[in-house]
Amino acid sequence: MAPSPLIVSPADRPRALNIAGTAITILASGAQTAGYEIFHTTGPEGTGPGNHSHPWDESFYVISGQLSYVIDGTEGVAGPGTLVHVPGGATHSYKFGQGGIEMISMTSREGASRMYVDFDREGSWGSADRAKLVALAAKHGQVVAPTTD
Repeated sequence: MAPSPLIVSPADRPRALNIAGTAITILASGAQTAGYEIFHTTGPEGTGPGNHSHPWDESFYVISGQLSYVIDGTEGVAGPGTLVHVPGGATHSYKFGQGGIEMISMTSREGASRMYVDFDREGSWGSADRAKLVALAAKHGQVVAPTTD
């Protein structure tokens, strides 16, 4: 069965999920689109996930602020108007620059939205049991690299 048309106005947006102080709003889940997912993300300076990988492709479009990223060892900084594409399986991390960030991200298939809902339900990365959240990420196909600190 084909998905129904989806229109999400600002008044209709679901609440933003809190993931380690980053606000992620699921604008379109894979269940709604029968495929890709779209997210609106805002976050304070210095936040963002450490090294991880997952089976879905992921793209980020920076609206405001800067995104420092590392993708399979290649480092860069993306400013407003820049699109960064991360192929599925690539090990990557990113941090939000001075003043924080606003961006749109998109994944190639369902997976991230369910994981984000689970993260929000369990608590943020900063305050929750890291081992529990790493196991939760693995349930969704994401592999989190061990920390070095």
